[in-house]
Amino acid sequence: MDFPLPPDQEREHTWMLDARCREYDPTSFFPSDGVGVERARRICAECPVRVECLEYALEFRIDHGVWGGASERERRRILRSRRVGSPS
Repeated sequence: MDFPLPPDQEREHTWMLDARCREYDPTSFFPSDGVGVERARRICAECPVRVECLEYALEFRIDHGVWGGASERERRRILRSRRVGSPS
């Protein structure tokens, strides 16, 4: 997958160059069914930048697709649990 970045963010997101998903059709990570999600997760599971990818999706509130091995629903749960667990 190619991720166009503004020049001021290029260095910050160089991890994307090591992303395993770059070797696959981007549509593989935007599945319409559970089987597609599982396929994407298997690719993510062996990705060296899976953690960075997931944190990116969480930070920028990306609503669609599988990022860092997590579906949209899983990322919403993670964000909710972080809000609940954060100090007030």
